Amino acid sequence: MAKRRSVRPSSANRPPPATSRVDGFSNDLLAALSPAEQEQILPSIDQIKLKLRELLHKPGETIDYVYFPGDGFCSLVTVLEDGGMVEVATIGREGMVGVDASLANNGRPSGATLVQGEINLCYRMTASAFRRHMQKSAEFSLLINRFTHALMGVIMQSTACNAVHSIEQRLARWLLMAQDRMAADEFPLTQEFAAMMLGATRPTVTVVAGVLQKAGLIEYHRGQVRVLNRRKLEEASCECYKASTIMLASVTARR
Repeated sequence: MAKRRSVRPSSANRPPPATSRVDGFSNDLLAALSPAEQEQILPSIDQIKLKLRELLHKPGETIDYVYFPGDGFCSLVTVLEDGGMVEVATIGREGMVGVDASLANNGRPSGATLVQGEINLCYRMTASAFRRHMQKSAEFSLLINRFTHALMGVIMQSTACNAVHSIEQRLARWLLMAQDRMAADEFPLTQEFAAMMLGATRPTVTVVAGVLQKAGLIEYHRGQVRVLNRRKLEEASCECYKASTIMLASVTARR
């Protein structure tokens, strides 16, 4: 098994500074709130940027901030004893990270959260403000609870996927999710990072990426991947991509 990247030290967990106040929402959860509810939470939210591989939450440490991506995406990962990480969920503008902040364990997640696709627009709220809005607003609480329920479904789907589907199917699924959230055909991806996220070795990822490239589905060069044939990439994936997408989309669907 190839050596995996360890979680960064606590100094990397310092929250980035706020750049400005928000006057609109590009995150689907926040955008789904009524205008009156948006007015209520607006004073509690800052707009920030998050860099690639920035560590937002660490296992067992109190959550100070929750994040609502407006673009890019984050990975929720399980951290192993050797410092290796395996992804269990990918969250972009359709959701949020830090839902554990509302739980009785004082917001101490069992896993970690890191930025996997650079986020140029992210909405940040303190954990205390998040808990306050959860307690005072039935609308906000219902929406977050709906997302939490969907996220649990996505994590269960990911667990099954890692157990029964091939590395090729899982890599195709991950590339589709990344393309959706980056809203671009090309984005950065190193073999080391892909191996870490998929719980595989770098040589295995190299072979599988080569298969997808020879088939004309992707182009991979120097840490950059470009999706060439979206339809065939969906065919190469498993049902988990569609299932997870439907679960997350249902949170803000009209009902």
